[in-house]
Amino acid sequence: MIEIQKVTKQFQDKKVFFTALKHVSFKVEEGEVLGLLGENGAGKTTLLRTIATLLTPTDGLVKVAGYDTTKNPEAIKKRIGVLFGGETGLYDRLTARENLEYFATLYGLSKHETKVRIDELSRMFGMRDYLNRKVGGFSKGMRQKVAIARALIHNPEIILFDEPTTGLDITSSNVFRQLVHQLKQEGKTIVFSSHIMEEVSLLCDSVAMMHKGELVYHGGLQELYKEEGSTDLNYIFMSKLVRGNEHYAS
Repeated sequence: MIEIQKVTKQFQDKKVFFTALKHVSFKVEEGEVLGLLGENGAGKTTLLRTIATLLTPTDGLVKVAGYDTTKNPEAIKKRIGVLFGGETGLYDRLTARENLEYFATLYGLSKHETKVRIDELSRMFGMRDYLNRKVGGFSKGMRQKVAIARALIHNPEIILFDEPTTGLDITSSNVFRQLVHQLKQEGKTIVFSSHIMEEVSLLCDSVAMMHKGELVYHGGLQELYKEEGSTDLNYIFMSKLVRGNEHYAS
């Protein structure tokens, strides 16, 4: 479903080059939930943006649902839902409902389909009380829930979340976790980055660990626990970073 082949991404600031991704390779199968782990600056967001066709690899290949991200970005955009941390993509002067209606229109949903999806998502996230209020006055948690709903409005088959529970209270975070379980049952393919190890342990089938732009581990959670002789994901993660990618084999 998602195939990343020896992807390198470099950025240039004046005459200085910075390498954000270094020969990253792994696959995410259809219906799989993968947790993307790494400290700040590890390359997680750059990788997610590359998968989402927002960035072009300097070298290597990314395929999503069989499409090359550089050759068929529009075909991919129709099939993915994206939420990046700190970027809700919402318009403050519009109500939550109007924001969702606008994005539904961009994806070609009919008025009936839009109404049904908004009703479903507002009920799921407990947004009914403020659905008709302007987003500009929302708390961070309220905005985040509307942003998640925006990413899902067109019922995408592939979903990319960058720190999705940032700003959410405990109740809303639990709602998100229930949502991921539901999406998984529907056969959706999900990749999300998180600093919350408990969240990854509860929701993910597999993990990809990154450090300074390199992949230091990719594999199933249960296999990882067995390999490390521990189910303490935080300890395993820190241990992998210390060891780097010398023990990694994809």
